[in-house]
Amino acid sequence: MNVVVYCSANADLPDDITSIATALGRWIGENQHSLVYGGVNAGLMHITAQAARNAGCKNIVGIVPEFFKHRADPLCTELVLAHDLNDRKSKLIEHGDVFVVLPGGLGTIDEWVSTLSHLMVEGIVEGDSGRPIIVVNRKGMYDAQAQQFRNIAQSQFSRSPLIASSILVNNSQELINQLNEINKL
Repeated sequence: MNVVVYCSANADLPDDITSIATALGRWIGENQHSLVYGGVNAGLMHITAQAARNAGCKNIVGIVPEFFKHRADPLCTELVLAHDLNDRKSKLIEHGDVFVVLPGGLGTIDEWVSTLSHLMVEGIVEGDSGRPIIVVNRKGMYDAQAQQFRNIAQSQFSRSPLIASSILVNNSQELINQLNEINKL
């Protein structure tokens, strides 16, 4: 299974955040899945990749825009260069079986929304894509976005209730529990 991770590239984040990235990476490695991520040697991206590698992950795919290739994480076993950030998002979505949104900034939210939009269209065209999005809503960080998606899903403007289909979890244990449920399928 390819686990795509969207997250912050910022350094010096609090331990309660880095521990979530570490738990996720460890789960990916222990379950012999592939990590697919933004591929930059920074922040939660690198922490997740390091934990995955330490737990035995053999396939770490970094998808990096060409203008950031000098920042590519040496932990990547495969480096995919993208033309720009939009191309990177497309490649990340293409690779993913399950998507995990960790705490992050505007780029992380953009990746979440782009993935959700893609999966909604895929669901309309093909039926349910079966590719879940799990969002780590640490301390309510993504409450406003999730509520907005619910509001749109209930409005006349949405074609699909899938807009509100992201699975919100609050901590690393809930994240691992959700991943274990998906892993059983």
